[in-house]
Amino acid sequence: MARKLIADELIQEARRVTGLERFDSESFREGLDIFLSDVNRLELAEPFVQKNRDDVVMALANRLKVTGYLDKRPELLARPIKRPVFVLGIPRTGTTLLSNLLATDPARRSALTWEIDDPVPPPTSKTLYTDPRAVARLEAERKMLEAHPEYGKYYRNSAIYPNECMFFTIHDFKGLLWEGRGKLPNYRDWLFQTDLTSTYEYHKRFIQLLQADAPGIWNLKMPSHGLWIPTLLKIYPDARLVWTHRDPLTATGSFCSLMRLSNQASTGVVPTEWIAENYPWQAVEHANRIMDAREKLGHDRIIDVHYADVIRDPISTMRKLYKALGDDFTSAAEAGMRAWLDDNPQGKFGKHEYKLAEFGLTPDKVRKLFGRYLGNYAVEQEG
Repeated sequence: MARKLIADELIQEARRVTGLERFDSESFREGLDIFLSDVNRLELAEPFVQKNRDDVVMALANRLKVTGYLDKRPELLARPIKRPVFVLGIPRTGTTLLSNLLATDPARRSALTWEIDDPVPPPTSKTLYTDPRAVARLEAERKMLEAHPEYGKYYRNSAIYPNECMFFTIHDFKGLLWEGRGKLPNYRDWLFQTDLTSTYEYHKRFIQLLQADAPGIWNLKMPSHGLWIPTLLKIYPDARLVWTHRDPLTATGSFCSLMRLSNQASTGVVPTEWIAENYPWQAVEHANRIMDAREKLGHDRIIDVHYADVIRDPISTMRKLYKALGDDFTSAAEAGMRAWLDDNPQGKFGKHEYKLAEFGLTPDKVRKLFGRYLGNYAVEQEG
């Protein structure tokens, strides 16, 4: 019988490894309990039990560290986060590309991969890209890609590139990163109907920590921000929302392929039927919830950016986005974007190849699922 993961034991382990006791709240506990209950039902092989155990402890440990640091510098919680930009949308529609381009603007501040993973102590503006933790991560990344260049096909990321908010909102145990770790229907159903107020409150605390000595206009990215726009705006009422659009057939195939990798890495198995049922449904839910929010907020409250336009003419598309945001498209911003594009040509690490048929899906079936979305948005077809 597989070893069971027990919440109280993992919480105590996080306290032991950090030497810290106090969490800012216990808002993470319900999600943790539901997640562990579903994972335990999978009867995982020991290496995968250990992987999930380690990842849970790390998330809890980072929350303890964030709480401990903010306890020492409580004035940080009074510092505002003004007019942050949130990039969201259906998964696999170019949110990463757009976020990477925004991050090259020296006037903007992004949550970088290395500081998300190791947030305490936070960096200064001068050390964002030179902190020893960043340098060590870059070297590990170089060796990983040297050994496995194919990894770069799936997700364009780096230690010093911006990363998704989900990598720190998971400290509240309400997030699709946890949901993507196998066939977890109880956690999935709970997550899509639960209130994420505590998650966005923690999100704000985390950003207030990161901007302690490295402030700026925040550029934040996570496709699933689109699932909870009313909650996001409750915490960030002056947020600017950017919705990326891409052919949903391409996006859905890519999403299923990526989640196949996630499921396999977390459990050692690929539940193909679950992937074919769950992730197209999730993709449609992203579109529907964003459209629902837009109907209530007004069309102009959300800015549209099409992936095809970014690929075809990135600088012109970014210039239009800046105009919609009300920001100056400076020469420094343009230079940074051009340099990044030169260093990251499309297909740099090869092409992520996938087919809907691998998951028992057909183009007609996917188009039908996205009927409302395709009826409202003229999205350029691919392939």
